[in-house]
Amino acid sequence: MTVFDGRMLEALICPQTQGPLSYDAQTQELISKRAGLAFPIRDGIPVMLVDEARKLD
Repeated sequence: MTVFDGRMLEALICPQTQGPLSYDAQTQELISKRAGLAFPIRDGIPVMLVDEARKLD
């Protein structure tokens, strides 16, 4: 598994809300609390597509 570079988080925003994201190392996802979405990180690369995001409970 490739590790996500946390410095990338400074440059990324939620594509739906343009709000901030947080990194969940356990699930390897970027979380947008405002949108209620979790964007997957695959091979160290964030997949910032709303269609690929998981809805948060």
